[in-house]
Amino acid sequence: MKKQKVFRSKRFTIAILLLITFTTIYFIAKPLQFKNGIWKGVIQRADGQKIVFNFETKDSVGKKVIYVINGKERLLVDSIIFRNDSVFIQMPFFASGFEAKINEDGNLQGVWIRDLGTYKQSLPFYATYNQKKRFEIKAPPIANISGRWSANFTGANNTVAELVGEFSQVGSYLTGTFREPTGDYRFLEGVVSGDSLKLSSFDGSHSFLFTAKIDNKNKISGGKFYAGILAEQNWSAERNDNAELPEASGETKITTGSDKLNFSFQDMVDGHMVSLSDKQFKNKVMVITIMGSWCPNCMDEAKFLTDYYEKNQDKGLEIIGLSFERTSDFAKSQKSLQPFKKRLGVTYPVLITGITVGEIVDGSKTLPPIERIVAFPSTIFVDKKGNIRKITNGFDGPATGVHHVIFKKDFDKIVTDLLNEK
Repeated sequence: MKKQKVFRSKRFTIAILLLITFTTIYFIAKPLQFKNGIWKGVIQRADGQKIVFNFETKDSVGKKVIYVINGKERLLVDSIIFRNDSVFIQMPFFASGFEAKINEDGNLQGVWIRDLGTYKQSLPFYATYNQKKRFEIKAPPIANISGRWSANFTGANNTVAELVGEFSQVGSYLTGTFREPTGDYRFLEGVVSGDSLKLSSFDGSHSFLFTAKIDNKNKISGGKFYAGILAEQNWSAERNDNAELPEASGETKITTGSDKLNFSFQDMVDGHMVSLSDKQFKNKVMVITIMGSWCPNCMDEAKFLTDYYEKNQDKGLEIIGLSFERTSDFAKSQKSLQPFKKRLGVTYPVLITGITVGEIVDGSKTLPPIERIVAFPSTIFVDKKGNIRKITNGFDGPATGVHHVIFKKDFDKIVTDLLNEK
């Protein structure tokens, strides 16, 4: 009887030990959760300025996805990898992403990393769960600044750039963008608190913060514009319902006496050479876009061109993207372009030029007979006979509202007129 009691006692002890062991293993192995809901992300600059943005996490088809929120834009991020208490978030464009740990409180702490081809940049990053406010509102707005504004941005060596601000304010909530001759600053979101303006944006490339003082409904002063790791500019603005952009600094031109464009570059998919003189492009109206996977406005343009191409290809239109990346290495450029092409559903050929963005300024050395490239994207319109008929610089994206509508109408008229030519 005594031996039986001892045996039962040992068996009981072993059971308790096993229970403790399995419980301990369970709690140790159980990963910290990346919670679903709204987050406030912060990219911390060395000067103390914070690039603030919001994002939402969800479960979709058995995996975690993120939507980065900037005004009306919801940018889908679906490349998320978990390792123990760490999360690796790869942005869909611009070769950037986040590496962060999930803390005990469920928040994120890590870095934002950008691959610039020859080197990488990084900044501290953290994100707080269940934080819907982008910026604090401490007082009612002193004015409504909805409308169009003439804005001056002062950069290095006191150079002044003339931009146009386009704002929409509802209560304290503020959205808008700045337009420049070669494009726009995409979707900005923020607040007006008392006499203080704050706007920010993050899309994987753009990491912007704008601050300023609103003097009254017609004047904004003391503005600061912070971009990326170090860039900083002063800005001010005055209400001007008729504000227009100046011409771009210089223009994309063709060499005198030469109006024929030809080239041979490698297709990004399989590396085979594609030339404008290839049979498939004969007697076609051609739209050639100068672009790069690192360029946010090129992303917006690619969305538009993809849709336009699908609707007009059977009418005799062909489009080619000429990509100028941050590196001359084909494999690295291909890797950068693959998510760009896949996410946007681009069906027209995209060619890797092997020429870096820093080398293309003098177009005569890279893409004769083009003398000079002044903007990304730039668009070259070629008629059925192979003649360059028009070159445009920049792209008014969807964040510019009515300007985007006008751009699309003008683009369609150019192409339609060329298609109707005999």
